[in-house]
Amino acid sequence: MTENTVFVRLGIRNEKTRKDLEEVISSVGGFQLQISDDSDPCDLLILETENGTGKDFQLIQDLQASGNAREVFLTSPRLEPDLLLQALRAGVKEFFSQPIKTEEVRTGLLKFRERRGLQQKEIEKKKGKIIHFISSKGGVGTTTIAVNLAASLSESNGSSVALIDMSLPFGQIPIFLNTESSFNWGEVLRNISRVDETFLMGVLSKHRSGVYVMPSPASLEDVSVETPEMIEKLLSLMRNRFDFILVDGGQRLDDVSLRILQMSDTVFMVTVLNLPCLTNAKKLLWTFQKLGFPPRENIRIIANRYQKKSSISLKEAEEAVSEKIHWLVANDYHLTMSAINQGKTISEVASGSEVGKSLRELAGTFLSQGQKKRTWT
Repeated sequence: MTENTVFVRLGIRNEKTRKDLEEVISSVGGFQLQISDDSDPCDLLILETENGTGKDFQLIQDLQASGNAREVFLTSPRLEPDLLLQALRAGVKEFFSQPIKTEEVRTGLLKFRERRGLQQKEIEKKKGKIIHFISSKGGVGTTTIAVNLAASLSESNGSSVALIDMSLPFGQIPIFLNTESSFNWGEVLRNISRVDETFLMGVLSKHRSGVYVMPSPASLEDVSVETPEMIEKLLSLMRNRFDFILVDGGQRLDDVSLRILQMSDTVFMVTVLNLPCLTNAKKLLWTFQKLGFPPRENIRIIANRYQKKSSISLKEAEEAVSEKIHWLVANDYHLTMSAINQGKTISEVASGSEVGKSLRELAGTFLSQGQKKRTWT
């Protein structure tokens, strides 16, 4: 979909009503009828209902929750208070009686375009950066880096930061930060049609560092509700509220994680300098190239647990993956595990450590104009 064109899909059974709507839509600039499969997403869906059954209104809610229709207009030969009330509760923005009145429909379309313009301005005014973390292999320290980078971003200059645990099954961010939450993103997605900024801030838990945390589900039942469209809607909303949204994606590479990768401004691929991890890192880079996203310039490789006297040198690692290593995080297993076991950030346990310094400097590359290419001890 192009940025300025509004794509409209019609779900109309009455032939005359359909033709009348098509005529009005084609006469208003910036709107285009979408002739495609019903499962394709659209900006605006105009549906017809005769009896206003509960099934009709559940469909409307499901379409908006899934992202398949950003807004829904309804038309019906009936014009009764109970039907209008049900339509309002289902999130319908405009209701057209039949036969269709041209000016009524035109006014509804123009109001839609105005709302969309205001929403776009709000997004442009504040559009947070999504930073996605993906592991080249299990156990390389992806969660450690995501958690401590989030804390460093929040503490460095008061940036608003959210941290989402998308590492499945059973992500561990709450353990790393010793936090408890009554909600997880699975429960949020079940209510995605209700999610606005007020709802969102009510379900996030706030860590003492200032980071807002959204944990992963504790059961596989809650995981099963997620769809790429739901995740996109959630992240888009969070972009309007936070300066940075950090996503701990673990090793996931499914439809949901691919949608997050598409939306991400920076993708950190975390590895350590050993052959299995570097081999997987190269395969991931090749996979991204075949997919066509994320752009190569948005991908940054972080070498965790770096030691100068490693059996595989930095130069050899870069040759193995055919890519420069963006950042090096010093090896300090004892300190890192001590922080994890205490449920604290590294800066809380040892703020002057080389590991803590490295992660603060990495955070600084997002907070200043000049970016340092790498750091090591």
